[in-house]
Amino acid sequence: MGSHRRIAPSSGSDRGTVVALGLLSAAATALAAVPAAATPHDVTRAEVDRLYREAEKATEAYNEADERADGLRRRIADAQDGLARQQARVNTMRESLGSLAGAQYRSGGLDPTLALLLSDDPEDYLERASVLDRITVHQAGELRRLRDALRSLAQDRAEAAGKLGALEKSRRAVAAHKRTVERKLAEARRLLDSLPAGERAAWDRATRSARTDLLGPGEAPASRRAAAAVAAARSALGRPYVWGANGPSSFDCSGLTQWSYAQAGVALPRTSQAQRYAGRQVPLSEARPGDLVVYRSDASHVGMYMGNGQVIHAPHPGAPVRYDPVGMMPVSSVTRV
Repeated sequence: MGSHRRIAPSSGSDRGTVVALGLLSAAATALAAVPAAATPHDVTRAEVDRLYREAEKATEAYNEADERADGLRRRIADAQDGLARQQARVNTMRESLGSLAGAQYRSGGLDPTLALLLSDDPEDYLERASVLDRITVHQAGELRRLRDALRSLAQDRAEAAGKLGALEKSRRAVAAHKRTVERKLAEARRLLDSLPAGERAAWDRATRSARTDLLGPGEAPASRRAAAAVAAARSALGRPYVWGANGPSSFDCSGLTQWSYAQAGVALPRTSQAQRYAGRQVPLSEARPGDLVVYRSDASHVGMYMGNGQVIHAPHPGAPVRYDPVGMMPVSSVTRV
């Protein structure tokens, strides 16, 4: 199963958050349609497979929302740093204006004509009066700058508060959806375990069996980084499937491919849908080790082609990272990173 996971102007990011939450809602609705009172006698292998497909699709929606939440957290942290710097600047400006005002009060308390008459040194007084005039002009400019800085600070604070509200809303939705996915995955596991051993074995064979003669002879990785990703994926063989995980001790499907390419110094997106467009798409017949093989029309599953008609992928809960035939399910696209 695919997957990873939490202050710019609010337009684009807010729309993205709404879209991600809509995906979560739609996936939760689909999952909720599974009959809760189903018994082992009602369940077929196709039903178990359907449960896993729906849970995988929901997992990718969770991963997308979680990734957006991470982005919001980073933008909020940056905004808070900026607010602290702005506040320090405002404080400095206020102190400067206070010093100027004090100097002006001390020197300009008398009428200028009377002060000139009483001065022991008229030339010195005129020089100080000229300085005070310049201070007044400077002070007026500082006041304008302070007013602008306060306005900007208030706007940024309001935007930061809005981002915090959006983050909290996203966090609650993700947490609720996580509970839904975990409950449905547990149900699928229970239903699968309730099947007779022969049916369970047949279901497992059906998920693994497919043609392996769809590919050409090109078995060398397409690049040095693809070779490094292949080595990383092989090192993960046998590690458990955990939905929403991206290594190094456990994985979901897109978490495995993301982690494998990270070991090669390549940053892939978190979800299988986004990974589909993380490189150049090639025909399945030209697949080479390290290429990403994306499955189903909704791109809800991804594996890594390893050569000889095989992929390494993280299949589903209860099935560790393993080799399977590349044609184990309908192939949607092949992406060369």
